[in-house]
Amino acid sequence: MKLLRTIRLDTSDTFVFDRAAELGEWAVPGGFIYFDVDPDTLTGKARAAFRAGFLGVESLGRSTLAQVVEVSAADRDAAVEALARRLVEHFGAPDLGAARPAAEEEIAFAASLCDHAPGTLVALHRVMEGGALRETFRSLKPREGAKPLRAFSFMDIEGEEPNAQDEVDLVGLAEGKQS
Repeated sequence: MKLLRTIRLDTSDTFVFDRAAELGEWAVPGGFIYFDVDPDTLTGKARAAFRAGFLGVESLGRSTLAQVVEVSAADRDAAVEALARRLVEHFGAPDLGAARPAAEEEIAFAASLCDHAPGTLVALHRVMEGGALRETFRSLKPREGAKPLRAFSFMDIEGEEPNAQDEVDLVGLAEGKQS
């Protein structure tokens, strides 16, 4: 079985998002966070998190990329329990019994994105269209005969191409400008 873990190929997540996910924690898309948020009101780092941030289960930080990894049933159960705890502690679930089914569903959704070889990276693009949240995912696979992974130089991309109007100005975010 496979799940997603956060990965950091460079330091950009530490300045793109208010809180960057810790390296190697369980990752879920986390679209549920935006259930009652109007994305048009989001600016800067919050907007970047909405557009392209996987949710790190332990830290509740964001990661631009998640990596497909092989896991045991015990690992999967631990990810569900950790997310259920976060749903109670930070998102208003009344208790663990009520939170577990939602956590199971979110972990199952993350696992459904792992129909790739271990080591494959997954990128997320999120928009609001017609009042509905739309998430698209792209897989990033090392090219044949690739050297060790380095950001921006090693990937073949599968999936939808992002919309140019939804690109994030990384330099502007680092300088504190809002986008």
